[in-house]
Amino acid sequence: MDRQEKYHWEVVGDLLVLWCGDEQIVPAADQIYESIFERSSVYSELEPGKPKYLPELSFSKYPVPLVIEISYTPEQGGSGITCRVLAVSEEGNVPVDSFSTREADHIVIAGKWYPFEPGSLQQIGDILNTAGADSAGVVPFRAYLNLKKVAQESDFVLDHTDGKVIQSEFSENLGSDALALFNGTLYPYQEDGWKWLSFLFREKLGGILADEMGLGKTVQIIAALANPDRGSVLPALIVAPSTLMENWRRETLKFAPSLITTIHQGPARTGLPSNLEENDVVITSYETVVRDGALFNMIQWKAVVLDEAQAIKNPKTRRAVSVKRLKRSVSIAVTGTPVENRLRDLWSLMDFVLPGYLGTESEFEQRFGNERQGAIALEPVVSPLLLRRRVHEVARDLPDRIDIPQVLNFHEEEIRQYEHIRKEIIAEYGKSATLVALTKLRMFCTHPFLLSEDLSCDIRYSDFTKFTRLFEILDEVFQNGDQALVFTSYNRMSDLIVRQVREQVGIFAEYIDGRTPVRERQKIVDMFSSIQGPGVLSLNPRAAGTGLNITAANHVIHYNLEWNPAVEDQASARAYRRGQDKPVTIHRLYFANTVEEVIDQRLGRKRDLADTAVVGVAGRDEEIEDLVRALQLTPAGIH
Repeated sequence: MDRQEKYHWEVVGDLLVLWCGDEQIVPAADQIYESIFERSSVYSELEPGKPKYLPELSFSKYPVPLVIEISYTPEQGGSGITCRVLAVSEEGNVPVDSFSTREADHIVIAGKWYPFEPGSLQQIGDILNTAGADSAGVVPFRAYLNLKKVAQESDFVLDHTDGKVIQSEFSENLGSDALALFNGTLYPYQEDGWKWLSFLFREKLGGILADEMGLGKTVQIIAALANPDRGSVLPALIVAPSTLMENWRRETLKFAPSLITTIHQGPARTGLPSNLEENDVVITSYETVVRDGALFNMIQWKAVVLDEAQAIKNPKTRRAVSVKRLKRSVSIAVTGTPVENRLRDLWSLMDFVLPGYLGTESEFEQRFGNERQGAIALEPVVSPLLLRRRVHEVARDLPDRIDIPQVLNFHEEEIRQYEHIRKEIIAEYGKSATLVALTKLRMFCTHPFLLSEDLSCDIRYSDFTKFTRLFEILDEVFQNGDQALVFTSYNRMSDLIVRQVREQVGIFAEYIDGRTPVRERQKIVDMFSSIQGPGVLSLNPRAAGTGLNITAANHVIHYNLEWNPAVEDQASARAYRRGQDKPVTIHRLYFANTVEEVIDQRLGRKRDLADTAVVGVAGRDEEIEDLVRALQLTPAGIH
């Protein structure tokens, strides 16, 4: 056998190999290139020119690039996300076999040999290794996020996935007992949100729950925390504005009573991490995290949840820096306004949710800027980690009316002022107190300004807890282009609300109360109904609580509660009535452990009675009990 007969070429799979007797040799691409086109390779002596055993094979002088393709196939199981390496040729994109073990830097496609671009094997391998992905098969979700990020930065990854589609389907494998500790029923879209959150807990990732106001973000978080596998999600730290901490405590007690929950705030808070670790859920404020950062960082939290997370939109604030230092496995940001003014707002949230995912702040701003094109480029990067549903998108799942009781907490100075008034009333009236005697307490809970004789409106009103919360709600209403009705019993409060909206937001704001001539009221409603975009009407429930049809508004805010449920219900019916084509959200603001809580409980009893009683029932004894309780309740926690 001569030397030429001993050696021959053959295509094996997608490789061109040289047989030396029984030994298979896989030459490098440059050696094959030299043999075919320059006839200077060592292999050209064995079989110079085009291999005679492969007359149908042609050869390309031009290399093909390699890319990684990620796609989503639910039936694959696991995350359903797969990736593969492709050679981009004239014949189309062709999978590269056995990439993870491949050493050959060439490929045969449809009878044509191609070299790879120099260094591309190493480059693609490095991307896969850095991302934590295999070259073939199902990809872990974290690896998918890493590859998705590369896809936005270079041409080496082709992203053929839709983050929103994946988001809705990647968590279907929860068992039937997964909600065993949750005491409630979720709407279908809330169940999707719970599954998504549970998936993030399981993957030890983070996310932004950005549902529109009224869709129950709090209840979805509580459902995810009420996991029978407690060790995977607890202990959890809830960081919220101080005004909302009591609301979180009550909602957790209502929907997940088996979770041991505490509020960490004020002079009675602990200084020992062991005391905090005795709880499943610890609720605290942003200010307390700043103050007690060393204490919180002694604990490895399974989850840290930021409510009203737009509070950290400025990454340079102490609160943003402090919460991002917390040791945690999972980070969840809850906000109805993930972007308020600039795309940087979203960067700061993502920097908490998944640090480093969007690069540094300067890298982010250089890449995405603050223009529409930047937002379009950013959307596919963050979509798997941002769940946002709007009311109109899930309207079929919703009732026509959504009631949101919002329990608020006073600040320390407000507690002191409330206590001073309460004790004055007790000293003056004692057991002979009437509902009228409680007016001062009701006015204080509406705004301390109402008790001031200064009519100049020159003091800073926005510092008051309830007023601040009102405008947090209105900000989100306005950002969504919606309109709101705000009901308050006090004309001076209406003036303050209207003035603030006009000066700070610059949109339509008007009032209707006893000062408004009856013939002018419908004109104001018509003006309000005709505007395109956000607006607010501040209404006295007795002057504007009946007769008017204001279906342009789909948000009703009861800023202070009324003793009579009929007054409140008639006021809500201004927007929640025939002709309304959107779900109406009813917000009710009241302070915990104050006269307002007694009013709320009284309203609940009277509504229950109205639903069940055939005839009226005198309630004098009950009224006296309400008065006694209203004077005994104290936001200071001491009776």
